[in-house]
Amino acid sequence: MLDFDTCYAAIERRDASQNGQWFFGVLTTGVYCRPSCPARLPLKKNVRFYQTPQQAEADGLRACLRCRPLATVGADPNMQRVTRLCEFIEAHAQQTLSLAALASEAGLSPFHLQRSFKAITGVSPKQFQQSVRMKRLKASLREGEEATNAIFDAGYGSLSRVYEQADTRLGMTPIAYRNGGANMTITHVTVESPVGPMMIGATDRGLCFIQFADDVKDLTGMLQKEYPNAELIAMEKPYPPSFDSWMEALNNHLCGHQPHLDLPLDIRATAFQLKVWHYLQMIPCGQVQSYSEVAAGIGQPTAARAVARACASNKIALAIPCHRVIRGTGELGGYRWGIERKRVIIDRERRFNKVK
Repeated sequence: MLDFDTCYAAIERRDASQNGQWFFGVLTTGVYCRPSCPARLPLKKNVRFYQTPQQAEADGLRACLRCRPLATVGADPNMQRVTRLCEFIEAHAQQTLSLAALASEAGLSPFHLQRSFKAITGVSPKQFQQSVRMKRLKASLREGEEATNAIFDAGYGSLSRVYEQADTRLGMTPIAYRNGGANMTITHVTVESPVGPMMIGATDRGLCFIQFADDVKDLTGMLQKEYPNAELIAMEKPYPPSFDSWMEALNNHLCGHQPHLDLPLDIRATAFQLKVWHYLQMIPCGQVQSYSEVAAGIGQPTAARAVARACASNKIALAIPCHRVIRGTGELGGYRWGIERKRVIIDRERRFNKVK
């Protein structure tokens, strides 16, 4: 038997350690969830607790699309369908894949495919296909392939289409990417933060670099290594209003005054990294998940090591909160900017939640 008060206290804490042990249903919304579901806390009178998903479904409830409780017991049919569909898209990324054709392949209606696919991967089927194509384009460019050939080989039907997407997915034009950021301008500034010197770098599309170090010189070297051929310009005061607001948001976040960050980002990433990073942004402030939980959350339960590599590849600290991922043992695990910084950032977020 499940003790109501004990279980309700666990969902108040969003206790991830209880995931898979039991489930709670919300009668007013008609869904059942895992204990760590980030949705708004339901009223006690509207909650029921279940030992298995089958018991919840027998009461007429359906699985929550936000926390995907069936993933904790490896029985989510939509997750299995979406995982297979991701493999199908990767194998046919060069083709034109309509939503109707993908829905037929997955055995779902177009509406339910769109909804389930985005709930599980964080992106739409079209965006996922674009990510696969962009990943192949980047690989070809890194190998020195001519830009035009690389674009068509990756599956783009025209040069204009890839240059449109370069703004948000590649972070620069294909030729500039191949040349290590050549003809690209990044403005940057270093400020003191509660966890030491922090450098912020941005293109005209958004933030592309947020990192910490003990020495400002180290930060400059890190930026140069990431964009070896870009034009790096140190910003002088007064800062542009947009840049000033970004810095203010980051410092407010570190000081516990702003739990959620919604900043424009200029990201270069693989499809898998985008999937992981988007999921990390959905982990509530002050909470943590293990690498295995994140892997299950993105529909690839055996990819815990790949999740760890994606976290280690993150170059936009805080805005992509890789600090919220820890080892399954409860240990903090790695953090490219130092374990102590990770500990301080997590503790600050938790204190904010307590004060709130």
